[in-house]
Amino acid sequence: MNNRLLGVIDATTYHKGLDELTLHRSLAAVPFAGRYRLIDFILSNMVNSGIESVAIFPKYQYRSLMDHLGSGKNWDLDRKRDGLFFFPSPMIDSSNSGIGSFNHFVANIDYFYRSSQDYALIANCYTVCNIDFSPVLQRHIQSGCDITSIQQLNQPLEMYLVKKDLLIDMIQTRRQTGYTCISDIMADIHQPYTICHYEYKGEAVTIDSVQSYFQASMELLTPDVWRNLFLRDFPIYTKVKDEPPTRYLNGCEVKNSIVANGCQIEGKVENSIIARGVKVGKNTIVRNCVIMQKCEIQEGCVLDSVILDKDVKVEEGTYLTGTQSVPFVVKKGSIQGALMNS
Repeated sequence: MNNRLLGVIDATTYHKGLDELTLHRSLAAVPFAGRYRLIDFILSNMVNSGIESVAIFPKYQYRSLMDHLGSGKNWDLDRKRDGLFFFPSPMIDSSNSGIGSFNHFVANIDYFYRSSQDYALIANCYTVCNIDFSPVLQRHIQSGCDITSIQQLNQPLEMYLVKKDLLIDMIQTRRQTGYTCISDIMADIHQPYTICHYEYKGEAVTIDSVQSYFQASMELLTPDVWRNLFLRDFPIYTKVKDEPPTRYLNGCEVKNSIVANGCQIEGKVENSIIARGVKVGKNTIVRNCVIMQKCEIQEGCVLDSVILDKDVKVEEGTYLTGTQSVPFVVKKGSIQGALMNS
């Protein structure tokens, strides 16, 4: 049934609370869970649900996002027919931040006209979840809804299912109606459409601040949360990198942590998420931290409640400490030294 469903990912959103992690990348490309990006979750959900055509509408700093997704091969979207499409925002109405901006869609309206699918699923790029959209489409058709909003505990997840022809009409009549996006329609109690709600009961978290990002990362270390998010029959796909296994050297100690491949661990790692290619030196303690790709933490360091963005170097003997509610964030490619923090 889902060959009738078109996937649309709105990657134009900007959250001020994530400034420290989105300075050099779009929100969709923020690393998560050691080896994934935020967009991997909604994109994998769509592919696992049988969606064969996905359009991504990026806006800010999207070079790293395009590099990550490439042709869509890792999601089986490198196709001669349908597949993965990029439609960068023309920066029209840059003040609008609602999901499903009609001004962004109208610049590529031909995509919707030429698509053979009958329905469109419009979703944000920053909700971490694992949803099967098949029952959502079935419920939408059976109920005769104009718009189905997916929600959890009566809170919207900003994912909307709508008939494609109706979506095109919404786009074309946006100036007459005053609706600039799907979110505008949902917020108007006088809107003329039949709105339905689909309650999702699985794991879902919205990443809209450094605090929510850090909390969601730490919750992944709970086995039940991990198992409910990373389902065997609905895997989360990501860009494949051919890297060697992680080396655990003599004297190292790793507890309750997620460690990706290509790392070298000599010190102590506890309650942390370690991404690909990270080096942790001797007599170093990394506790309650999120360490992104290719960071180097030299000997004799102590890190507690810290987020290291990619390619950060922490020099020998450095102490970095944050809290669970306010983690200490080190920007991408920077150097942290003991003398700098004394």
